[in-house]
Amino acid sequence: MNILLTGGAGYVGSACLRLLKQSGHTVVAFDNLIEGHPLAVDGAKLVVGDIRDTAFLEQTMRDNQIEAVMHFAAATDVGESVRNPSYHYDNNIGGTLSLLNAMAAARVKKILFSSTCATYGMNPKSPMAEDADQDPCSPYARTKLAVEWMIKDFSHIHDFGYTLLRYFNAAGASKDGNFGEYHHPENHLIPLVLENIRCGESELKVFGDDYPTADGTCIRDYVHIEDLASAHLLAMEAIGEGTAEVFNIGTGDGQSVMDIIKACEEVSGHKANYKVVDRRPGDPPELVANSTKLRTQLGWQPKYTTIADIVRTAWTWHKLKPLGYGEKNADQEKADIKKRATIDSTPACQETSQ
Repeated sequence: MNILLTGGAGYVGSACLRLLKQSGHTVVAFDNLIEGHPLAVDGAKLVVGDIRDTAFLEQTMRDNQIEAVMHFAAATDVGESVRNPSYHYDNNIGGTLSLLNAMAAARVKKILFSSTCATYGMNPKSPMAEDADQDPCSPYARTKLAVEWMIKDFSHIHDFGYTLLRYFNAAGASKDGNFGEYHHPENHLIPLVLENIRCGESELKVFGDDYPTADGTCIRDYVHIEDLASAHLLAMEAIGEGTAEVFNIGTGDGQSVMDIIKACEEVSGHKANYKVVDRRPGDPPELVANSTKLRTQLGWQPKYTTIADIVRTAWTWHKLKPLGYGEKNADQEKADIKKRATIDSTPACQETSQ
């Protein structure tokens, strides 16, 4: 199958791209490279562009005889979405509208969407199945839910077959340590703890220890990036014309913030430097997946079943690649952040974070 991956040079997108390629599919990454990295696509075809450029997207699909789309391109920083919601709505919702219009024009009938458990919001159910109520708490999560609705609406008109994948916390790196997680600025717990252990320059903040959990810190479900990719492969190959599916991707095993810190300390052999501060608004006490549907319907089984195994791959990556993919210098990183902050005054044709 010829598959276009928007955001295909990003952390999750590139992991899925590499597995698809290894499985015999023809893959094309479409990315603006503000958050993505050319080296992450591992020699696959990379088209640099903005998903809001509908005509360019359509031409890319036609030129590469695309049969299906995996849609990862999105701004994902929850805190930034609160500070600058305009950027997230323009990029995530506007970009998806452009993508769906391009698919309709190019007669591409299959789409798999990278959604999130954040659409469930403060839902008290745990573990959560796909039929749990959705009540997102941040602009980021609301854009993801809006995109789910958009895909459903377009499918009614254009007979798209679609699958929505709501995943929990992606983590870890490739076995060989050559591909892993690198964001600037970083806002994910495992890389933050490992970076703190590796450098130890400042205190890591633990946001609240008074939640109704065993140790008082928030609980999340961490799934290894390669297990996440295998779920995407299974879901993509199962999409048919006019089909409609939703799956959670998670292990069903929750880990608290303190569990993660302890796992990082044990794997690395070093202590983290952290302090407990006040809660962040909007953090649910517990988010754990019920992935029964994915396991029974598609036969998915995670290979990384302990948090130590997941952290171990991340630690290898951070030791081998302390500067990530190393393609950008400090000035380029600052320019990318400034570009995101000034999105309201930039033309729609300019590149933005995906």
